[in-house]
Amino acid sequence: MATLTVVYDACVLYPAPLRDLLMHLALTDLFRARWTNRIHDEWIRSLLARRPDLKPRQLERTRKLMDANVRDCLVTGYEHLIDALKLPDADDRHVLAAAIRSGAAVIVTYNTGDFPSEYVQKFRVEARHPDDFVSQLIALAPGTVCAAVRRQRESLRNPPKTVEEFLDTLAKQQLAETVSRLRQYADLL
Repeated sequence: MATLTVVYDACVLYPAPLRDLLMHLALTDLFRARWTNRIHDEWIRSLLARRPDLKPRQLERTRKLMDANVRDCLVTGYEHLIDALKLPDADDRHVLAAAIRSGAAVIVTYNTGDFPSEYVQKFRVEARHPDDFVSQLIALAPGTVCAAVRRQRESLRNPPKTVEEFLDTLAKQQLAETVSRLRQYADLL
């Protein structure tokens, strides 16, 4: 069982390709992935606002699958910590509170500047961009990460994607370093 615990911020769960990658990686046991119902609510609300073609029940199904497949993923009992936290955007305090409550060392977020390192380090937490997070996982366990990436790519049926098409999709998620590293293992993907 992994000892590293990470909290996924809503912004990394919003884009489906990145959410799927992070879910496949969470199933590897390289780390323990955590989130809250409030984080779920945030990414679902944002996605529905931008994609009126999606139905709430579709995203609720995704939410339930995430919760059912990642062991002990939901953080609870963090709410009392929120008011004492000081971040540039008060709306991000719940994410830091969840990280503190779950003993997470990392918040995976596109918005690293919203979690100033000099402040969050007081709680033994760091904000890490998803590209940095996944790249470091590749450096630590390339075979495990490549197997997860392969499972994700092979699960795509409508339409299926070649390795190159899949890597292009990841590149569009601001994962340039990750894609560069994965290209070295293209035959495993």
